[in-house]
Amino acid sequence: MLHNRRMELRHLRHFVALAEEGSFTRAAARELIVQSGLSSSVRALEKDVGAPLFVRGTRPVRLTAEGQALVGAARRALDAAAASYQAVRDVRTVLTGHLRIGAMQTSAHVLPFSSWLAGFSRLHPGVDITVRHLPARRMLAMVHEGELDCAMVAATPDGGGDLTVLTLASDVLIPACGPDHRLAGADSVTLGELAGERFVETHSEWGTRTMVDAVFAQAGLARSIVCEVGDWALLADLVAQGVGVAFLPRRLNADLLPASARSLRLVPLRDARVEHRIDLVAPEGYASHPAARRFMAHVRRQLRTQSGDTHLD
Repeated sequence: MLHNRRMELRHLRHFVALAEEGSFTRAAARELIVQSGLSSSVRALEKDVGAPLFVRGTRPVRLTAEGQALVGAARRALDAAAASYQAVRDVRTVLTGHLRIGAMQTSAHVLPFSSWLAGFSRLHPGVDITVRHLPARRMLAMVHEGELDCAMVAATPDGGGDLTVLTLASDVLIPACGPDHRLAGADSVTLGELAGERFVETHSEWGTRTMVDAVFAQAGLARSIVCEVGDWALLADLVAQGVGVAFLPRRLNADLLPASARSLRLVPLRDARVEHRIDLVAPEGYASHPAARRFMAHVRRQLRTQSGDTHLD
């Protein structure tokens, strides 16, 4: 229906107003037109779609079956038009509003997230920013549901279908142990050799934890997780002190870890590769927040000139 070229946005707006108000008087007042003008606009829309949209003579005014089928699509069309106009205004005017960003705990270790954020804030001082560190799966759900405007997270194959995805980095997870552990001097290790170890892990909804769990499950191996934490610095410290072994991102920034982490031993896997990706995701098209679109463009520019960091060796 909405592809009819004769259909005008004002007709859709008047139709939605009448559907929501249930009264020609209130709908006309809302749209700042006389009742006869509203009636004419609705009749023109009914002519365009070839069907009556309201049951005449009822109080409140009721939608026909055709009207009920149209009202949702009409709202989306009006939202899309408003977002299109806003996108143009964003280019010509100062960006304002509130940007809600989700970020994994590894973001600061693997990427210059704080530098990107500071640069964006300087460019757009009218934007208030909130950063939340949450589990990966939860952040993806919050972006889908509109609770976050964008997030730095691994976009899963089934979770990125209606999202704009900008890949930021790819990292490898490597087994790590303390200096006194039996594997400390090994050149490499297999999944089978790790299966009997005590593991220090991140929480079950973290992206890195999900990937390691999947690798062991695919190999038909179980493992013992003796401690779960929500902070990479604490995890590295516990491993260094001999609580257990753990999978750590190879690019984890050593400068942001406790001094004890310098004694960690990384022992590469020789029969598997656990690769972890970090993406910046936001809703596609008009569903995305103007500030999120601008932040994604800012990050894309920064990636072209990104410098290296100090990582675990």
